[in-house]
Amino acid sequence: MARALPLMFQGTHSDAGKSIITTAFCRIFAQAGWKTAPFKSQNMSLNSYVTLDGKEIGRAQGIQAEAAGVVATTDMNPILIKPSRENESQIVLHGKPYGNMKAVAYRNEFFYKGLQVIESSLNKLMNEYDRVVIEGAGSPAEINLNDRELVNMRVARMANAPVILIGDIERGGVFASLVGTLQLLEKEDRKRVIGVIINKFRGDLSLLKPGLDWFEQYTNVPVLGVVPYMPHLHIDAEDSVRLAQLSAQKDETKDIDIAVVQYPRISNFTDIDPFFVEPDCSVRFVARAKDIGKPDVLILPGSKNTIEDLLYIRESGIGSELKRLYEQDDTAIIGICGGYQMLGQCICDPFGVETTIHHLEGLDFLPIDTTLTQDKTTVLSEGTLMFADERFQVQGYEIHMGRSAACEGYIPLIDMGGHVDGCKTEDERIFGTYFHDIFHNDSFRSHLLNEIRRKKGLVPVYDRPSYRMMRERAFDRLADCVKSYVQLDVIEQKMREFQGRV
Repeated sequence: MARALPLMFQGTHSDAGKSIITTAFCRIFAQAGWKTAPFKSQNMSLNSYVTLDGKEIGRAQGIQAEAAGVVATTDMNPILIKPSRENESQIVLHGKPYGNMKAVAYRNEFFYKGLQVIESSLNKLMNEYDRVVIEGAGSPAEINLNDRELVNMRVARMANAPVILIGDIERGGVFASLVGTLQLLEKEDRKRVIGVIINKFRGDLSLLKPGLDWFEQYTNVPVLGVVPYMPHLHIDAEDSVRLAQLSAQKDETKDIDIAVVQYPRISNFTDIDPFFVEPDCSVRFVARAKDIGKPDVLILPGSKNTIEDLLYIRESGIGSELKRLYEQDDTAIIGICGGYQMLGQCICDPFGVETTIHHLEGLDFLPIDTTLTQDKTTVLSEGTLMFADERFQVQGYEIHMGRSAACEGYIPLIDMGGHVDGCKTEDERIFGTYFHDIFHNDSFRSHLLNEIRRKKGLVPVYDRPSYRMMRERAFDRLADCVKSYVQLDVIEQKMREFQGRV
């Protein structure tokens, strides 16, 4: 069996659109009948994905595997870096915690081990698949870091992959960033760039044409496509860059106001994504107490450092606002993973997993005590959730370094057949769970929102969207769009020429 044909996407900077274009090509190649795998050697992200064997990888690679129609494995993202505090991150190696490291130590001490792991994973994918779509990170022109980088041109050389450079025109200066990146590349690396894609274009293409002609003449690098801005894709975001693009303001045209607390170490905020597709939901992210107002639902999402984010909630006044909402308004308060832990009576960290603070009082809404542990739970989970006199079969995934014990008055949320998860108050206005993706369960989400509508005197909405079906359609929509605006035949030819397989 011949080794896979690789193709790598790199960008002029973070958030240029590498992840989304990689996802598109995973779908495009899969639609063409090629067994396709995504690959990102090293991913820095607080949005995770759990594989079938209970390992943790970057969420983007898990979603790209779904787009390709294959089962995600840790070989697709062998190194995951999860920032946990200032200048320190948890290193996840092949889906399991390797340790916490500062940036300098990671660069100096981990480089050769990381290189070995990356090469092994890449070779495995290259031998098992027809196509491997490789995603870089940041920019390949970070000249201060390139002697020990593990994710851009070093990986392209390792795979002998041609590279397509992506520029984001929405930020402005796209030609300067593309030309500057090309000029800063080493001569041999520059030869790998078979073309560029300009991403997130809005407007009249004829006005861009003189710039495209100039670029090709000046650099002798072809423009392989100009991809338009694609709103409302409903494909999970890779990292917190997207948070800056989300509104903090309520949409007054929507019936249900959902506020999400945006603390400094927020993680797995993709849990909230299904609410964006609901026709009656306004979703806003709030970081200040004064912005909370009177939402119908307030969500405490996951956190990579629960103790520090809990301190932030207290010091910012958000904790006092939560008590006000419960005592004076009819707001539903929901905690997911770290947010669930915060809603309890206390959080203990006897091993210094997160901080040197060994004991911190919780918000005291739920009768649970949490102890942070040195081992991490990463598992796909399912069970029966009881809410508003109804039973719902729910699925999700768990990623947490802690155990929560029941105290007096505990009422479980989810029966998992032999053990339980989560906790709720007797009036069900407050509940928490370790289940990420809990709102991706359409029947439960629909019932939750309709219960809120009933309390507000509004007619229930029964024709709510299926989020999972919408995501599948989004993959096809993305692939169709990219196919319409890039020169696939030229890319295919250049991939084969690069590998000497004309």
